[in-house]
Amino acid sequence: MRRALTALLVAGLALVLSAGPALAHNVLVDSSPKKDAQVESSPTELKLVFDQQVQAADLVNTVTLTGPGGTRWATDKPKVENNTVTVAATPLGPAGEYTIAFRILSADGHPVGDKLSFRLTKDGPGTPLSGAKPADSATPAPSGSEAATVTAVAGRQADSNGGFPVWVWFAGAAVLLGAGVVIALRFSRAPNTRG
Repeated sequence: MRRALTALLVAGLALVLSAGPALAHNVLVDSSPKKDAQVESSPTELKLVFDQQVQAADLVNTVTLTGPGGTRWATDKPKVENNTVTVAATPLGPAGEYTIAFRILSADGHPVGDKLSFRLTKDGPGTPLSGAKPADSATPAPSGSEAATVTAVAGRQADSNGGFPVWVWFAGAAVLLGAGVVIALRFSRAPNTRG
C-alpha cells in the first residue's frame, strides 16, 4: 500500500513540477545589436533571442525602434521562428542612442515587453518616419480590449502549437493528489487483519 501511495504522490509531484516551465515568462537572452553595443553602421536586421519559444501572434508581437530625440524608425513586421524574433530595419540617421522596444506573446500565453539600447557611432543616410511622434514609452500595456484579444490569441496559439493549456496540468495534478488522499484515508481506516 505504501508503495502505491508513494508512487501516486511522486507522479503528482512530477506533473506539477513539469508544469513549471510552462508558467514562466520568456526572458530575453541575446540580441543583435547587443544591449549597450556601439555600432558604426545601421543594422539591417534586429534580432531578439529568448529562453523559450515565442508564440506567433500578429496582434501581440511588436518591435519598434526609437532614435535620438524620440524619433521613430521604420521596422518591418516581426518574424517568429521558435525562440527568435527578427525584424528588418531601414538605414538609421544621426549618430546617437537607439532603443529597441518589444512586446511578444511568451510561451505561457502572457505578453512580455522590455527594451534595450545600442549606440550608432557614425551618422547614417536614413530618415525617421514622417509624422511620427516621439515615443515616451517603449511598450504600452494592453488596454482592456487588447488584453481580451491577447487572451483569446494565447488560447488559439496554445491549441495550434499542439501544447496543452496550463490549466490541464493543474487539473491533472489535483486529480492525482486527491486520489492519493482518498486511497490513504481508506487504507488507514481499514482494519488490520494481520495477527
